[in-house]
Amino acid sequence: MKRWYNSGPFGLSGDDDGGAMSAWYVFSAMGFYPVCPGEPVYEIGSPIFDRLTLSAGGGKTFVIEARNVSDMNKYIQSAVLNGQALNKTWIAHADIVRGGRLVFQMGSRPNQGWGSAPQSAPPSMSPASR
Repeated sequence: MKRWYNSGPFGLSGDDDGGAMSAWYVFSAMGFYPVCPGEPVYEIGSPIFDRLTLSAGGGKTFVIEARNVSDMNKYIQSAVLNGQALNKTWIAHADIVRGGRLVFQMGSRPNQGWGSAPQSAPPSMSPASR
């Protein structure tokens, strides 16, 4: 994100494609992004903000916290969604619109145990997983 998105002459990688690349950046900065348009699933990445609040409509908010996040501490060590340990590498759109809190504990090295179980992977588009 720092290499390809900045205020220099090459600060936007390629054609913005009607805002798609800029939208990817905003999602990625929050710590999640939609991989497949039309699927209500977001894969988890590494947020760059220590805290942000999204309006979920109807007076509800969805708060994302990245504790200890920094340029060095960019790896998720653990995650908690609404008080429950989250060991999968994705969240559903419904998780966001219900409102609540997603808390990441960040660290300087990858936690290879977090989200590594086969059932932690996001849903696949293949018929076998549906």
